[in-house]
Amino acid sequence: MEHSRIKIGIVDDDLLFVQLLKNYIGNSGIYQVVVTAKSGYHFLAEEDCGSLDILILDLRMANGDGLDVMSALAQREIQTKIVVLSSFYRRSFMGQMLKMGAHAFLSKEIELEELLTVLNTVYHTGHYFSSEQIDAMRGQLSNKLPEFHSFSKNELTEREVEVLRLVCQQMSTKEIADSLFISPKTVETHKTNLMIKTGVKNMAGLVIYAVQNSIIDANEIVLLDK
Repeated sequence: MEHSRIKIGIVDDDLLFVQLLKNYIGNSGIYQVVVTAKSGYHFLAEEDCGSLDILILDLRMANGDGLDVMSALAQREIQTKIVVLSSFYRRSFMGQMLKMGAHAFLSKEIELEELLTVLNTVYHTGHYFSSEQIDAMRGQLSNKLPEFHSFSKNELTEREVEVLRLVCQQMSTKEIADSLFISPKTVETHKTNLMIKTGVKNMAGLVIYAVQNSIIDANEIVLLDK
């Protein structure tokens, strides 16, 4: 049914691209594009800008670029998952994108079918990383990024660490609940506590925290098979 579809927003100054992408995503039967905007400021003025499940966001735009949008959404504490889709894609920008609140960072050269896979992964697990991006982050997460938190890894409970490790395996809330024999609501509570304790804003930030604090090795992060 239409009302049960995952709500998508698209912000890009290429109007033809937006229309083509809107049609393709809408025809999937899973997603509904409810907001489109040609600039960051136009999007932020939309009444529905905070009610989306996923926002597909370009980086370079006049009148409010992608970074402006991510910063504004973070200040408003809006929980929309952000997929940055840009022709200005660089793997070296991965660390910055994640720090700004992006849940995935993609090149516009991506195949449309793969984009749907990414959207599905972001919606259900909170983030998407390709193998190449993981390789890039290994270098970027050395000593260059500041600490996200005022807690040490020793202050996380044993259960919180278990949940964090499973988040890094790209397991959904239900899968984590089944694995640990707890309720999905309890899993969500642990996730919330993890974000409060570590100071991160999303699941991608938790993965960075886990790598930085040697809770999980970057080589252990589960990637989707292409």
